[in-house]
Amino acid sequence: MTTPQSGAPTDPVPMQSAAREQPATGSQVAQVVDSEFPTYDKNGDGKLSAAEFGGWMVALKTKTDPATKPDAPETKEWVSAAFAQADADKNKSLTKAEVTGFLTQG
Repeated sequence: MTTPQSGAPTDPVPMQSAAREQPATGSQVAQVVDSEFPTYDKNGDGKLSAAEFGGWMVALKTKTDPATKPDAPETKEWVSAAFAQADADKNKSLTKAEVTGFLTQG
């Protein structure tokens, strides 16, 4: 059975790929987001822009798929769709809570 391609990320939880046998729990994802968020929040404003979020998602995707090319159109489309999905309040930036919520959805 094939599913239609909607442009939405097919793997909304890139961190789960590292532990294929047992997906990360919500609290484990929250811990990773807490520790990694400042690394990608380049301007230190407590939220991620689309570019900051994109850098993080490409880094995560590259860990599970080393062939990922950050400038490839499909990667850019995937990051854009992921950002739109994660931006729950549609204010064009992501809080830690929005990133955690996005990464823990099933």
